[in-house]
Amino acid sequence: MNEPSKLLITGASGFIGNELFKQLSNNGFQVNGTARQFCGDSIVAMPLDTKDWSPVLDDVETVIHCAALAHIPQSDNGEFVSQVREYNVAAPQRLAKQAKEKGVKRFIFLSSVKALGESTILGSSYRNISDCSPEDLYGESKHDAELALKKELAGSDTELVIIRPPLVYGPGVKGNFRALMGLAKRNLPLPFGAVKNKRSLVSLENLVSLIIACVKYPEPLNETFLVSDDQDVSTKELFETLTRAYGEKPKLWRCPVGLMRFGATILGKKAIADRLFGNLQLDITHTKKALNWEPPVSFQQAIQTCVNHELHNSNKPDNQ
Repeated sequence: MNEPSKLLITGASGFIGNELFKQLSNNGFQVNGTARQFCGDSIVAMPLDTKDWSPVLDDVETVIHCAALAHIPQSDNGEFVSQVREYNVAAPQRLAKQAKEKGVKRFIFLSSVKALGESTILGSSYRNISDCSPEDLYGESKHDAELALKKELAGSDTELVIIRPPLVYGPGVKGNFRALMGLAKRNLPLPFGAVKNKRSLVSLENLVSLIIACVKYPEPLNETFLVSDDQDVSTKELFETLTRAYGEKPKLWRCPVGLMRFGATILGKKAIADRLFGNLQLDITHTKKALNWEPPVSFQQAIQTCVNHELHNSNKPDNQ
């Protein structure tokens, strides 16, 4: 009987890495991970600025690099920019170099749609071959990391797979999406009834499914993949779906989008307005065809799962 494939996940205690660790373990893989802090026998403490990754690369067939500095504010501070580049560009390149030297077969890099840019024209989507025009420090760092990895692994026996997800949501999500859930849960009257933008999102379950498909793919794989739920939604549709998942009837009234954009700009919230009212669409046709893969859960199912998890945990006693 063949030994199970040995995998390494960086960022294994994070939102994506933790779920990926569990699902790959359940799929019969031998999985080890790294995190900023010690998390158990199978997840060792190795920060992103680690210089020697060799202790966790022995006999590893596939590396999945999820760890990164995220939620990065735009900054001209030279020291901060250098830190971002160390963690998000130099670290994955260093890991890839050592993985190549250790004979790792496949290096899967979790990038971001931000490597491509921040927005699309309504009805026009980013594709896997679209030109990259990142607009912020995080997007630039992901794009530069992609280029560094391609250069490092070019001509080697280590395959490079790049995955560019949009906003990822799911049980335990934090940040901006968690804030949107809070608004939907309170079911306050909101002025989004006239918003008709389109944005691609990806549920944690669908993203993990795509990563596992890349791990299992039996043929050589040097590709860049976009991933989404394959169902683009407007801000209006997102709030309606979230609110109904909480068992409430949405209270959305119509306000001119131009007026809301103007108000947000005056208040210094233009970036938030761009996310609420702008378009960001991904065409995942290539991903589905190349991997013979389909998102296993619908947007509506994934939102309900996300809300159910939040409700379950909010009802737990404080000492649990």
